[in-house]
Amino acid sequence: MRAREPDPRDGVTDDREEIEPDYRFTLANERTFLAWIRTSLGLVAGGVAVHQLVPGLATATARTLLAALCIGLATLLAALAYPRWWRIQRAMRRREPLPRSPLLPVVSAVVLVITVVAAVLVVKG
Repeated sequence: MRAREPDPRDGVTDDREEIEPDYRFTLANERTFLAWIRTSLGLVAGGVAVHQLVPGLATATARTLLAALCIGLATLLAALAYPRWWRIQRAMRRREPLPRSPLLPVVSAVVLVITVVAAVLVVKG
């Protein structure tokens, strides 16, 4: 067993011992991280597409709102994907319970808002 190297982000060393988790769990955690990044890229593409490629869908203001919601959620996902990966990886190495993520209900709520806005634009369009 080896001690964890200091995390430069927290400025504090932690002497708790860590072990290498089963590689399957590490790879699953990495796949989840990559899924968050893929989702973020998809939201960016969707936001740009709505804003630039479908002028007949709605007014410029409504398209900008929908695009901003997509790109805003993409920014949130991209910004929080790595810290989430890091917290889970650290918990696995320390054999601690996996941390809960407040990101999941936020993502669900914002996707619901995006869906409602898009549905309204399609119906009114």
